[in-house]
Amino acid sequence: MQLEHFFMEVDHKYQATLLYLFSQFPQYQRIGSGAYKSGLEGMLALDGALGHPHQRFASIHIAGTNGKGSVSSMLAAVLQNAGYKVGLYTSPHLVDFRERIRINGAMIPKEEVVWFVDSYKPLLDDVCPSFFEITTAMAFYYFANQKVDIAVIETGLGGRLDSTNIINPILSVITNIGLDHCEYLGHTLPLIAAEKAGIIKAHTPVVIGERDPQTDSVFMNRAQELQAPIYFAQDRFKVTRTEQNGDHQQFCISDIEKNREEHYLSDLTGLYQQKNVSTLLQAVDLLPQAIGTETVKQGLKDVARLTGLRARWERIAIQPGIIVDAAHNAHGMRWIVEQLQKEQYRRLHFVLGVVVEKDLDSILPLLPQNATYYFTQAQIPRALDAHLLAEQCGRAGLVGRTIASVGEALTTAIQNANSDDLIFVGGSIFVAAEALERE
Repeated sequence: MQLEHFFMEVDHKYQATLLYLFSQFPQYQRIGSGAYKSGLEGMLALDGALGHPHQRFASIHIAGTNGKGSVSSMLAAVLQNAGYKVGLYTSPHLVDFRERIRINGAMIPKEEVVWFVDSYKPLLDDVCPSFFEITTAMAFYYFANQKVDIAVIETGLGGRLDSTNIINPILSVITNIGLDHCEYLGHTLPLIAAEKAGIIKAHTPVVIGERDPQTDSVFMNRAQELQAPIYFAQDRFKVTRTEQNGDHQQFCISDIEKNREEHYLSDLTGLYQQKNVSTLLQAVDLLPQAIGTETVKQGLKDVARLTGLRARWERIAIQPGIIVDAAHNAHGMRWIVEQLQKEQYRRLHFVLGVVVEKDLDSILPLLPQNATYYFTQAQIPRALDAHLLAEQCGRAGLVGRTIASVGEALTTAIQNANSDDLIFVGGSIFVAAEALERE
């Protein structure tokens, strides 16, 4: 009984701490531009007050428009499987704030979150940092105190001015470049690439996951300025074949440099992971730690289990099939639509919600016309009103119903679906999150 009381008290304090953080330091993911802070001043102030914790562990820095969460988790899984104590910092969280900060897959304990905020509340009130700066500082402090061997650090938005960009990593990775967050990063691929290239450090190798004629020179020029060795993953590793193998996806990958093929399994089953696997393999090859092929294979096979990664083509039910995915821009949605075309089903039900600043003109033409849509919105201020979404989708020839909440929309889709139908839930990370919360 005493133990139960202890956990109830810890949970109460944790919820109060989250309420303080969410109310006093609004997060960009929820309200958008009102929470966005440009520059590193706030982060540097926190870092200095905490004794520069990021200098007490090795790190790998990962940026990109899409795939950075998957690549971060893949790297963490491989390093963990190799026997290292691995910190993993990602954003945003889906269900629990603590998902952002993990060591060997375990989320930061609630009492650690409470202690950090209570201990440094005067500092937070004085500096007035952004929500993301606070969570970044908390992650670095936790990783340092727990003496991780290495931490995989995912950027939040952009790169050059991202709060995470105070680290001096042993390796930088940029997965790909697409048009997203244009209001902050620029409205062309070269401008966005220049912001992402801001994570490249002097004399530190950098991996570029995907080539693009509009952005390659941006990365090469920046790398040359900083004398940073640059590697394009797809020049060396090419996926020659993919197929589903039970609950895993199998990749046949050609290593052009070594003139050999290897087969890899992953519990991340989205087709878009083939780009991320090539990026992972190039990154692992550049690490000072020698990690064997079998160790890489075992880590890649268990990414979701080892790191807790979710909402990457995640199948949460079978009859009817329900797939939840966090893809939220045209670059990611192209892969989603391609994979939907490969699925076997009688009818497709599509639960769709987006945020207000999303470029629907680039997304809606990609979506299947022969699906039944359930237009909805996540319970965040940034969500585009479901009725406005339905109007724009209607003009694009997408037909369906307007339902106020994600949970209700998914329930309605399930009620309307036969056992051999497929339900897809996506369009926004927050729509995916609320679908998972419904489980």
